[in-house]
Amino acid sequence: MSEKLDRRKQFTRMVLKEALMDLLKGKPISSVTVKELCERANINRSTFYSHYVDPYDLLDKIGKEVFDDMYETLNQYNFQKQDEVLQMSTKILEYVAERSELCQILLSKNGDTSFRKRVTNIIQNFIMNKWMEEHQLGDELSEYIPLLVVSGGVDAIESWLANGKKESPQEMALLIHQFINYGLSGFRKGD
Repeated sequence: MSEKLDRRKQFTRMVLKEALMDLLKGKPISSVTVKELCERANINRSTFYSHYVDPYDLLDKIGKEVFDDMYETLNQYNFQKQDEVLQMSTKILEYVAERSELCQILLSKNGDTSFRKRVTNIIQNFIMNKWMEEHQLGDELSEYIPLLVVSGGVDAIESWLANGKKESPQEMALLIHQFINYGLSGFRKGD
């Protein structure tokens, strides 16, 4: 009996998540109502409230699930010391590409700013901290450099998703890696 209830709860949560993601394709979270979520998911309001407080709570839980899964996925890899940052960047972009529609919505202006912060933190923890260790960046700038690079990287990923992922995850990882290591001068023609 409890297995059936668990499956029913899982199904309810799944249809609510799908309904919210579908609504966020066209409007910001601030405009989403419980009523329209329930209508789209074909459930009643009391069922919604037995799982979530409001649409923001549902969105936060979706973002947390994706973040936790991304973190767990990245922890499975044993990156080689040589090109470790490039390997990590590639795995993050492969993860995002596999879940592109969901990640695009979560990173968009209609999504949740806390998800963007979580992604920024994971990139900083997995990539920038490793890069800063390798390059022994001075303490006086160490607070700002990661913000510049990571914020730009997250914006680039959002744009990449919105533009249909024309480049492969590996190409995007190399682009980000090249920028981290060489700045704008790494893109001069003829060098």
